[in-house]
Amino acid sequence: MNHCKEDEETERVPWDEYWMKIVTDVANRSTCLRRQLGALLVKNNVIISTGYNGAPRGFPHCLDNGCRRDELKIASGERHEECIGVHAEQNALLQASREDAESGTLYVNAFPCKICAKLIINAGLQRVVMSGEYSDEEGLEYLRKANIKLTFI
Repeated sequence: MNHCKEDEETERVPWDEYWMKIVTDVANRSTCLRRQLGALLVKNNVIISTGYNGAPRGFPHCLDNGCRRDELKIASGERHEECIGVHAEQNALLQASREDAESGTLYVNAFPCKICAKLIINAGLQRVVMSGEYSDEEGLEYLRKANIKLTFI
C-alpha cells in the first residue's frame, strides 16, 4: 500500500550528500588527535570499502600515546613520514581490490594529500568528492593532471 499521495513527490537525499554523511560517521572512528578523517569508496552506488585515519594495525594509537607531529611542532601538510598514522584514503584503498576500485568514486572529508593522490591515480578511480580542506593542495594538482573529476561539497 502506497502511503504517499500520487501527486506528491518523495524527496530523497542526493547520492553525493548521502555518501558524505557516511564519511562523517566513518571519520568518528579516527584515532588521530589532529583531524578525524574518513573515506568511502563507492562504485555503481555500492559501498566497496571505508577507511579512517589512525595507527597501523597492532600499533598504539595517538589517542593513547600522543601525537609525534605535535611534539615535533610539524605543520599540517608537511613531513608526512613523521606521522605514524595511515590516511583514511589509504585505508579505504587497502580494503578494496584494484578491480573494485577502478572507475569508482572516493568520498573524503578533506583534500587528499599528494601521497594519497598518487594512490588514487594508480587505483584507477574516476572521481573524488570532497568536503573540508587540507593545507597541502598539491594533491589536487596531481588529480587534475590525471583527469580525475573533482567535486567539492
